[in-house]
Amino acid sequence: MAKIILTHEVTGLGAPGDIVEVKDGYARNYLIPRSLATPWTKGAEKDVSAIRRARKAREIATLDDAKAVRDSLQANPVTVSAKSGESGRLFGAVTTAEIAAAIKAAGAPAVDKRKIEVAQAIKSTGEYTVQVRLHPEVSAKVTVKVVSV
Repeated sequence: MAKIILTHEVTGLGAPGDIVEVKDGYARNYLIPRSLATPWTKGAEKDVSAIRRARKAREIATLDDAKAVRDSLQANPVTVSAKSGESGRLFGAVTTAEIAAAIKAAGAPAVDKRKIEVAQAIKSTGEYTVQVRLHPEVSAKVTVKVVSV
């Protein structure tokens, strides 16, 4: 088992600044090459506090604030424009960055693109539901309408 420090949030594993033990291959072949984690050392342990401070600055402070943001996100559907063919199939896919930009353009608070989870790639026009993790205990289901340009 390899002991690592997470630098980004990994679903099902932990948040930035967490020290976790994972199988050697998972750490060596997936987490470390994608800069999602760094190997644990005594010197790197000092960086954990800096990572945690940065995480605190980015996340929503209280549970009540997160619930208020959740209610505003769920009340208003978000529209994303994309180029598509005659059948409604998109040229490419709608990314989490485009969804985050559409949420901000709709007047809702800015959401980090890494907090948006899309179940399957959005490759055609229509309505989709995506999940936005606002707080460790609060997530919002946002309706995304994909329209042709």
